[in-house]
Amino acid sequence: MESRRRSLSLPGSAMIAAVLLLLIHGAHCFYLPGVAPQDFFKGDPLKVKVNKLTSTKTQLPYSYYSLPYRSPDKIVDSAENLGEVLRGDRIENSPYVFKMREPQMCNVVGRITLDAKTTKAFKEKIDDEYRVNMILDNLPLVVPIKRPDQESLTVYQLGYHVGLKGRYSGIKEEKYFIHNHLAFTVKYHRDPQTETARIVGFEVRPFSIKHQYEGNWNEKTRLTTCDPHAKHTVTNSNTPQEVEDKKEIIFTYDVEFQESDVKWASRWDAYLLMNDDQIHWFSIVNSLMIVLFLSGMVAMIMLRTLYRDISKYNELETQEEAQEETGWKLVHGDVFRPPSNSDLLCIYVGTGVQFFGMVLVTMIFAILGFLSPSNRGGLMTAMLLLWVFMGLFAGYASARLYKMFKGAEWKRIALRTACMFPAIVFAIFFVLNALIWGQKSSGAVPFGTMFALVLLWFGISVPLVFVGSYIGFRKPAIEDPVKTNKIPRQIPEQAWYMNPIFSVLIGGILPFGAVFIELFFILTSIWLNQFYYIFGFLFLVFIILLITCAEITIVLCYFQLCSEDYLWWWRSYLTSGSSALYLFLYATFYFFTKLEITKLVSGMLYFGYMLIASYAFFVVTGTIGFYACFWFTRLIYSSVKID
Repeated sequence: MESRRRSLSLPGSAMIAAVLLLLIHGAHCFYLPGVAPQDFFKGDPLKVKVNKLTSTKTQLPYSYYSLPYRSPDKIVDSAENLGEVLRGDRIENSPYVFKMREPQMCNVVGRITLDAKTTKAFKEKIDDEYRVNMILDNLPLVVPIKRPDQESLTVYQLGYHVGLKGRYSGIKEEKYFIHNHLAFTVKYHRDPQTETARIVGFEVRPFSIKHQYEGNWNEKTRLTTCDPHAKHTVTNSNTPQEVEDKKEIIFTYDVEFQESDVKWASRWDAYLLMNDDQIHWFSIVNSLMIVLFLSGMVAMIMLRTLYRDISKYNELETQEEAQEETGWKLVHGDVFRPPSNSDLLCIYVGTGVQFFGMVLVTMIFAILGFLSPSNRGGLMTAMLLLWVFMGLFAGYASARLYKMFKGAEWKRIALRTACMFPAIVFAIFFVLNALIWGQKSSGAVPFGTMFALVLLWFGISVPLVFVGSYIGFRKPAIEDPVKTNKIPRQIPEQAWYMNPIFSVLIGGILPFGAVFIELFFILTSIWLNQFYYIFGFLFLVFIILLITCAEITIVLCYFQLCSEDYLWWWRSYLTSGSSALYLFLYATFYFFTKLEITKLVSGMLYFGYMLIASYAFFVVTGTIGFYACFWFTRLIYSSVKID
């Protein structure tokens, strides 16, 4: 299999080796696309499919035929996976049919006469800057645009605009114009031995032209504005087609075929051209600085303070010295006392383990190329299925912790672990879906898909959580390294900087700081309809996030125990979990500075989905912080002699 271009992935399993590989040279990753390559002989029919209409201004996708475009005699929906349906993709056949390596000029697709309703529909879509998306041989249609600052560099925009607004010279009134002539370019890579060709590019230049013809209109009418016999083609939009009531619009297209040196395995490279890899490296370096700073602090605590403390505690010679214990050893009789709302903590830890497993496995698949952008909807489908199957680990983790807290009703904990997080997310999702449905958008998830999601949840995820809980609860309980006193110790008054709310909010800043640059690219790919595929960088950032969450929690937990405050269970979870608050604040900042969303429904969609994302981020980072603290406290209290 041919390897892809430098896509900065991580093939190595060992982290150090992977970092070295990344630093030395962008590693190659295999391209495992959604479809096998298809060979075409000259004259073979090429079927163009149409996808949804999209807009970054409204975030509400619509079916192509929601506008009065000319449709084939029978509209056929393509089979779609779960991810495609949830993304709002609606892939259908179209009246555009090409023949391989046979150029066509001025093909007439159809003619429509606008009425008040269709005029309004077109104007609304032009106002909201909607783009038409098409697919040929699994490649999305792009509009090539030369960058003014770099003439040699071409950037590609997904889909072409439905139309545009403009003014005639000398007239103040703004008019609406429709793109009714499409100049397609199909790029192909030819095999000289078999004379077959593979499609490696699908581009378009849209034009708006008021077509003219003589006499009455019929199927054989020849246009005077675009005539293949007279070699008269459309090259500009100097006489554009207005969108007005009672106006006649004729839709036409040209097809040109260009031979290309690009091989089939590399055909996505133009779409995924990464001009800003320096920013990603800056993001990594910035995050590594945070990690080094925290690692230094943890190392100091471990080597200097703890070594000294443990040596001192273990060498107490006199009874007087034994009574003068200070710092974290004083609370040894309370540090493993179960926290208040311990059931809820078990549920959140279990859910965090489930999410962590899903993210980790998804990223490994993505790095290996299984979830490349050519596999539309693959990423979302994989995440959903992995979430469902990771229920096993969620049940196991929550039951183990629950048993340690001397809990007995494992079935109740299992049920709450299986239902709590998904129920909250599903409730938000259901409300958002109702809003989308109210806008008659194709982004609304159909009832059948909604039923399939509920079936995945209750049919697979819930039973797996119960299986995991059963296995976890059967195992012997985790023993505390020190005994817990019967009477709780009084916590002395704390300094202002050790206030729980203050320390929790401070703890979330560094984990967020480690990921916020990469977060910008993720938000851009989601909300500005661009491809995100640099999973190598993302995996590196995820590892850095994991280390940062663990280290900041350990540092703050140590300070807390030194000030004789033993209520660390919930605080360890919330310390790193509070980074989700900063994520949501950043998403709000991004909304007002980078997006042009004006509709109320679109704004509600954005904040609804970002709320779900922030909640998931809270659960993952909180669980990482909790387990780091859990390991740390067990380590230090098992190292000292307690009489």
